[in-house]
Amino acid sequence: MPLSAGPRQLDTGTLALFVGHAAALLVQEQLPQQGFGDLRFSHGHVFRHLIDDEPTVGEPAAHLAMNQHGASEAVAELERLGYCEHVPDAADARIPRVRLTSRSQDAVVAARRARTALDQRLADRLGVAEQYSDANGASAIAGDPGAYVIATCTRSRPRSRCRT
Repeated sequence: MPLSAGPRQLDTGTLALFVGHAAALLVQEQLPQQGFGDLRFSHGHVFRHLIDDEPTVGEPAAHLAMNQHGASEAVAELERLGYCEHVPDAADARIPRVRLTSRSQDAVVAARRARTALDQRLADRLGVAEQYSDANGASAIAGDPGAYVIATCTRSRPRSRCRT
């Protein structure tokens, strides 16, 4: 029995995982062209908690399933890269809050544009009604999403581009 399986043989969870990874990699590959080559997939998880809020460093830690030290390191890295900054709390200046910079807002717009372009490619290829309707629609992102993810992460690519 062959170990590999095509998209039609994959269970829903595995297919969704592969398609999600493939879509994320396709978006990630477009970011350097927009001037955001220093962003990693994992940065998006932090961004998500800063888009509509200015939390303390510890507040997103619980949502990110990490301790405060890990969250602090992630925020410090994004701050070094120019994507977030510390600002004093409006009610108590001793409390540092974190917010996205205009550079990160531009990165969010670029990533959203890339995801919209991917959605449009799928809609053009499959028709809007079939875009997400079954394994064929989901797997259309890369033909065989599992093979795409594995090939993309095992070719001479920096490991950081393949981490989630």
